[in-house]
Amino acid sequence: MSPLHELAHAKINLYLHVTGRRPADGYHLLDSLAVFAGAADRLELTAGSGRGGRVTLDIRGRFAAGLGGDDRADNLIVRAGAVLRELVGADAARHLPDVAVVLHKELPVASGIGGGSADAAAALRLLLRVWKLDVPRAALMALATRLGADVPVCLDQCAARMEGIGEELTPAPILPPCGMMLVNCGQSVSTPQVFRTRAPVFTPRAVLPPQWHALADMVRDLSVQTNDLQDAACALCPEITTVLSALRAAPGCRLARMSGSGATCFALFDSPAAARAAQDAVQRAGWWVWAGDLCRNGGNPAVGADSIPA
Repeated sequence: MSPLHELAHAKINLYLHVTGRRPADGYHLLDSLAVFAGAADRLELTAGSGRGGRVTLDIRGRFAAGLGGDDRADNLIVRAGAVLRELVGADAARHLPDVAVVLHKELPVASGIGGGSADAAAALRLLLRVWKLDVPRAALMALATRLGADVPVCLDQCAARMEGIGEELTPAPILPPCGMMLVNCGQSVSTPQVFRTRAPVFTPRAVLPPQWHALADMVRDLSVQTNDLQDAACALCPEITTVLSALRAAPGCRLARMSGSGATCFALFDSPAAARAAQDAVQRAGWWVWAGDLCRNGGNPAVGADSIPA
């Protein structure tokens, strides 16, 4: 069998409000607008001759070293296989082909852009194909939530509003054409530590329109929103502030903010070409910098700067 391939695109939180906490377990409740950038990890899956549905994982690429040693049991890609096998049951799982996955890790690790979650979602898409499984949408979303709060939105890789702990998804406003730059300073930030450090206040749910016809309109509305984790992340990793300053000073930058719990920050530009033209002004030694387009329609980058998502 020829290898199957999937891209796991970076998830960017254009804003992130902490709106409350769940009484039952203390998990924070969120309101966030998630979009997907062209930057991505790449997964390659090959089915073997063995049976049992075992998943082996080889990690390569620029950021492979950031994912630790040889024990892959806790990697979200391997866990995705485990939860799928559990879903189909032991008897059916005995007949599933074993698979070997190669992860080409090109996104920074623990950086607030959902890399691990996107990898897990891409693995689920690949495994559903190679194992020929027809899983109902609701069951698949519940399974994805078990893997992580960002995994459900990463399954479709389409712009969406995330609420609850991340599992409640509704369509995003229709986005205008624009470009994006992503910058990571090379330092990882602990999400639990960011939540512990943040001021213990909550932000109301944002009011969003059904569509933004122009980038200026989107920037106006996003400017009154926040990332409630940004101040805490900057306190833990002051270089995030340096990144934000560099992005805001970049020619053509319309808005700059941190994504997720950090440390990756983003900036919006009038077009992908404008974002790429500003890269040299932002690049610093040790920083990861990417510039280009947002993804449209399930992980496909827009064709041309004038594309508008359906």
